[in-house]
Amino acid sequence: MRMIGHAFEATAIPTLTQLITPPALLFNVASVMRVAVYYRNDDVRLEGMPVPEIGDGELLLRVMACGICGSDVMEWYRIRKAPRVLGHEAVGAIEEVGEGVEGLRPGDRVFVSHHVPCNTCRRCLRGEHTACETLHRTNIDPGGFAEYARVPSINVDRGVFLLPEGMTYEEGTLIEPLGCVLRGQRKLGIHPGDTVLVLGSGVSGLLHIQLAHSLGAARVLATDINEYRLRAAERFGADAAIDARGDVPRIVREANDGRGADCVIVSTAALPAIEQALGSVEDAGKVLFFAPTPPGVEVPLDLNDLWSRQVTLTTTYAAAPTDLAAAIELIRAGRVRAREMVTHRLGLEETGLGFKLVAEAGESLKVVIEPQR
Repeated sequence: MRMIGHAFEATAIPTLTQLITPPALLFNVASVMRVAVYYRNDDVRLEGMPVPEIGDGELLLRVMACGICGSDVMEWYRIRKAPRVLGHEAVGAIEEVGEGVEGLRPGDRVFVSHHVPCNTCRRCLRGEHTACETLHRTNIDPGGFAEYARVPSINVDRGVFLLPEGMTYEEGTLIEPLGCVLRGQRKLGIHPGDTVLVLGSGVSGLLHIQLAHSLGAARVLATDINEYRLRAAERFGADAAIDARGDVPRIVREANDGRGADCVIVSTAALPAIEQALGSVEDAGKVLFFAPTPPGVEVPLDLNDLWSRQVTLTTTYAAAPTDLAAAIELIRAGRVRAREMVTHRLGLEETGLGFKLVAEAGESLKVVIEPQR
C-alpha cells in the first residue's frame, strides 16, 4: 500500500474484476475516498466516493476530526435528505489550495465552518447573520464524515479559521457547538450575578454551564435524567445538579434563596423541560429555547401569566463567524475545557457506533470521528 496524503491507496495486486474488465472502465483508486453515508440513525455505511475536485478560490480539506452533533441524530430532521454524508464540526489540514486563495496554504491546520452568511442582506446588516438565506444554503462538500472535503469559495472567504498553536484537532471539533452556545447566551443577555438554569446536560448543556460561569453568572444549576450526565454537569461547574424527574421549579427555588432563575436555557427537546423552564424562571427573567422539538409539537402557554410576570421567550440557531472566532479564543484560553468533554474517538468505519452512542445519550459526551485513522 502507498500513502496519498493520509489516505491509503488499495493494493496493486489485481482482483478478478480487474483482470476481466477493460482498463478504460477501471476506477482510478487514487481518486476515491472513504465516507460514512447516513441512511438513518441505525444505518450508517462506509462507502467510497470520488475525492472532490476544487476550483478557483476553493480548498481541499484533509479531515482529521469531526464531531457528531446532537442534531446529526435528530432522525426526523436528517432522514428527509438521506442518504448523505453528514458532519459539520470538521477540522483538519489543508491538502490543496485553489487559484486565487490568499493567506492559506497546504499544511495549515484549520477549522471550517459549514454554514456562512452573505454579510450583505438586510438580516446580516441587522446582525441576524444566522437568519441569512445564504447561511442556510451553504455547506462543505460532501461533509465532515469523509477523508476529504471541498470548501467552497464563499466558505473559504468567511468560514476558515486557523487553529491556534497547541489546540488539538479534537478540541477544534467543539468550536462550532461552542459558537452556537455563545450566540444563544448573547441573545439571552446573562448579567454578572445572575442565576442560570440549564435544562439538559448533554454536550451543549455542559458548554452552556461553562460559558455562563465565564460570563459572570453567580450560580448555575443544571438538570438531566441521566446520572452520568448529572455528574458531568457537576464536574464542569454546575453548582447543583438536579434530577429532572423531580419537582424542578421547587428545587430551583430551594437552591436559589427562594427565587427562580434569571435566565433559563432549554437544551433538550424533552417536552417536560419546557414546562419546567416556564415554571422555574424568575419574574422579568428570560427563557432561551436552544434545542428544537420535532415539527408539529404544540406547547400550551399561559400568555397572561407570561405578560404579567414580564417573562421573555427567545430562540437561537447556529453561529455566525464572529461567534466562531470568539469560541476559538475561549477554548484557547482554557475558559471552556473542550478536551475533557471528548469521551470517544472513533475511526470512520465506526461512525455507525458513534451515532448509536450519541442517539442513546448514555455514558458518552463528545464523540469524535477521526477519518484518517
